[in-house]
Amino acid sequence: MKPLQELIRPNIRNLKPYSSARDEYKGAAASVFLDANENPYNPPNNRYPDPLQQELKARLAEVKNVSSEQIFLGNGSDEAIDILFRTFCEPGRDNVVAIDPTYGMYQVCADVNDIEYRKVPLDEAFQFSAGKIRAAADQRTKLVFLCSPNNPTGNELRRNEVEKLIQTFDGLVVFDEAYRDFSAAPTLLKRLNDYPNLVVLQTFSKAWGSAAIRLGAAFAAPEIIAVINKVKYPYNVSLPTQKAAMDMLSNRHKVEQWVKTLVEEREILMANFAQLPVTEKVFPSDANFFLARVTNAVEIYNYLVEQGIIIRNRHTLARCENCLRVTVGTQAENNRLIQALKNYKK
Repeated sequence: MKPLQELIRPNIRNLKPYSSARDEYKGAAASVFLDANENPYNPPNNRYPDPLQQELKARLAEVKNVSSEQIFLGNGSDEAIDILFRTFCEPGRDNVVAIDPTYGMYQVCADVNDIEYRKVPLDEAFQFSAGKIRAAADQRTKLVFLCSPNNPTGNELRRNEVEKLIQTFDGLVVFDEAYRDFSAAPTLLKRLNDYPNLVVLQTFSKAWGSAAIRLGAAFAAPEIIAVINKVKYPYNVSLPTQKAAMDMLSNRHKVEQWVKTLVEEREILMANFAQLPVTEKVFPSDANFFLARVTNAVEIYNYLVEQGIIIRNRHTLARCENCLRVTVGTQAENNRLIQALKNYKK
């Protein structure tokens, strides 16, 4: 890995971050707050939230077995993705490399930040090689994005290739684990102390059933977290979001049951989907969704919309011709989907 200071954008290296009232206050407990121009009425929503989410990070650190200094919390994983671009990639000069197909926000953030986005196609098994990723990179490549289980393909990327890339790439490897809870593969959080150039993304939107609260996390070396904290907006995670996340972290047994149920339903739904006349192939999945190739993705998608059933048409993505992506729902929702497709007439 290059020295971190070489990876950071020059203007960010020299940035003096905004200092909020809540950043400046430290010390003994206080009960009178006259520092932030807040309205004294309508508690608790009248007060700015903790800008560094310290209580939430401490609790999350216990659950994830990392240190609080290794956690960045943002408005969904999308904020974490965007802030990595804004911290490390110089507009109009730098580039990033990503597998293709994968989560679309990586390219959106690249385009918004005027960063060249280089795609490396997956093979027919939806796998990649570290060598091809490195071949696509050059001296201006700051970030590589890997999503595993990958979206929209649903499969785990080969771990030996992932670790080979982390060990040999001199920039940052961003490993998106949004769907990790549904997979039997271990998290890479356990390797943070081994790999100073690793950034792991996770979210409360999937297994934790909390998409509406918009909370994502980036885990990395404390030095990386410290610099992106300079770039983030002062109060980027609201008080209601922090409270909702604390409540979810206190209900881990419920989340574990949801995951167990969804994995069981995934296997049933995939088996039933494979038997449909419209299905040509169901691809293996380690996520809470699966990808399937069908006879005519556009027509079948439109038919399901008419039935009030919404899935995702992935026909236009690389290697996903005539493919639909299906999220695992409740048993009743899954059964309704299968019955609708049994009734489908070409």
